[in-house]
Amino acid sequence: RAAPRACGVHNVCRLLTRRAHGFYARDAGVAHRKNLGLLRKIMCQESTKFKNVWTTHSASPIAYERGRIYMDNYQCCITSIAQEPRILYQKSKCAKSEKIEDALLLECPLGEMLPSPSDYKASLIVLTVQNWLLRLSADSGEVLEKVYLAGSCCKFFRYLSWDTPQEVMIVKSAQNKLPAAARQAGIQQTVLFYLAVFQVLPLSFIGMLEINKKIFGNSVTDVAVSNGILIVMYSMGLVRLYNFKAILEQFMEQPFDLGQEFNWNGQVGVVGKYPFGLPCNIKITDTPPLLFEASSLENAFQIGGYPWHYIITPNKKKHKGVFHICSLKDNALAKNGIQDMKCCSLEPDWIYFHPDMSGRIIHVGPNLIKVLKLKEVKNHADQMEIAEDFTIVANRENCVNNAVTVTASGRVVKKRFTSLDDDPEQETFKIVDYEDELDLLSTVAVTQIGADGRAHLDFHCNEHGILLKSIPLKESWDVTYSHEVYFDKDLVLHIEQKPNRRFSCHVYQMVCDTARDND
Repeated sequence: RAAPRACGVHNVCRLLTRRAHGFYARDAGVAHRKNLGLLRKIMCQESTKFKNVWTTHSASPIAYERGRIYMDNYQCCITSIAQEPRILYQKSKCAKSEKIEDALLLECPLGEMLPSPSDYKASLIVLTVQNWLLRLSADSGEVLEKVYLAGSCCKFFRYLSWDTPQEVMIVKSAQNKLPAAARQAGIQQTVLFYLAVFQVLPLSFIGMLEINKKIFGNSVTDVAVSNGILIVMYSMGLVRLYNFKAILEQFMEQPFDLGQEFNWNGQVGVVGKYPFGLPCNIKITDTPPLLFEASSLENAFQIGGYPWHYIITPNKKKHKGVFHICSLKDNALAKNGIQDMKCCSLEPDWIYFHPDMSGRIIHVGPNLIKVLKLKEVKNHADQMEIAEDFTIVANRENCVNNAVTVTASGRVVKKRFTSLDDDPEQETFKIVDYEDELDLLSTVAVTQIGADGRAHLDFHCNEHGILLKSIPLKESWDVTYSHEVYFDKDLVLHIEQKPNRRFSCHVYQMVCDTARDND
């Protein structure tokens, strides 16, 4: 019955709006949105608690991806979705030559026909120290595909990243550095990095290219690819952007398919097979057209918002912690576009575009979180200004920091210094994240109490910043070591590093409080 009603609406915007509001009950997304809305309401109820159901420890780093906990260099996989986490698979300990350097979770795209039944299930793309790219089943660890990357050239591939999430993957080498003896002999290394580009599901080879000093300059320190843009960073803080898709099209010498026999530069082999690996079939012979460049302290550069803006820090150390928000169109600084919290802290504040695609900006300091928005200046449609959408403030009501105190005997004592904004004895924000499916902004705040640090995870309304739920974490939080907190629907997971490179993982699950169970 929904179809005839839909036929009566001819405006595309109205159709999309009605669908988002759930007018068409046969739309599969309607039920999913309703279920997530119910989950959010249940989770934010006062009677709903998060219970620590499982804790484990490891001598190696612990990773988390979409309900799966990986340990022992990805040899052990534990599902966190069950009532109590359980092992999905446990592989025998691998040799050092098979050590995994990096990994990406690969999920099946919607609405596409894929060549193999295994492609419809989640898999893990891993990169080994010996330059093998493997696609593993996320449920069993079985090797589904394997590609050898490095041929006769000395390439040490170490990093995996997405150009387009779940579509185009980049495999990046470590920076090429000549041995000291070769440098002393006057031998020069012109190739700095190698980038191998793959389409995923089905896994296919697009090409491999060099980042060469002769093309991009001597002071290149790093490169990255994101959303079709090649980002080149320089030692003096310069960041340059190039059209990556145009580079692939312009400088591709010959396309190759995985498994294809080839005769390339005197080499005969099979693409992606040992010992030949992949051919370097994209040769940049001239500097590509420059899209954009900016100078920023420590190469910090971000693009986002609507209309497009970018965030930089002026390229001088005295400006650390000062952020400029400028128009990408004409480099004009937005009105109120200089953001400076004037923090006096050991750890700097940080800023980034909100991951909810709203175009807003999140600025996080030790005791204050600002959510900012771009809006048109009144009577000046071509100029944008930065306005405050809402703020979240740390709970420091009991904090007294008097510069002058009087003792019981009446002696006046003056402090020679004031406490830092991120003083461990005061509540300080450590993590800010966004849960896209529940549309919640999560924050982790920590307070040092004696020898122990106590942390709590708070959920805020993403639209207005209202506090909806607070979850105390039972384990102590040592601020001198690294921590990761994941909030995934009804699950909270805390991974922490401890002294002597020991790692711990704490899993909390949502439970409804009852009269019998006060947990």
